Amino acid sequence: MNEKIRARQVRVVGDNVDVDVYPIEKALEIAKKQGLDLVEISPKADPPVCKVIDYSKFKYEQKKKQKEIKAKAQKTVVKEIRFGPNTDDHDFQFKLNHAIKFLKEGSKVKAYVHFVGRTIVFKERGEILLLKFAQALEEHGKVELLPKLEGKRMSIIVAPKATSKK
Repeated sequence: MNEKIRARQVRVVGDNVDVDVYPIEKALEIAKKQGLDLVEISPKADPPVCKVIDYSKFKYEQKKKQKEIKAKAQKTVVKEIRFGPNTDDHDFQFKLNHAIKFLKEGSKVKAYVHFVGRTIVFKERGEILLLKFAQALEEHGKVELLPKLEGKRMSIIVAPKATSKK
């Protein structure tokens, strides 16, 4: 910006400026006449491109755009549901209903079977349970991660299906 620009010649662009290549002194003079700043936009170009603008207004608009992009970004929430390898049908249904509610809210669901002590020998039961869970949630969400054993936990991740916004 202004005196910090080190190039000898620059291509100047702006609202009230003829687009042309000027020596840096002349470009700074043009910016000062208009009461604005000379800001380097593309330093790697040959010659570097500078724009005659109000720098504080430029920074303000950049911050505003960044804030707007951040506000539009969706924050993903991951809800966890814990099973044991010997989870009964009633408990399974109860947790399934919770998972459906979470998916309708737009949250991801991470269901896991926690193997405590010697229950680790029932890995197949855990996998069957999680696959049954994924199959039951098929119409509400899609499976992102198939059952995977990590230490004493076997987990699965289900993401909500994309809903059309009207």
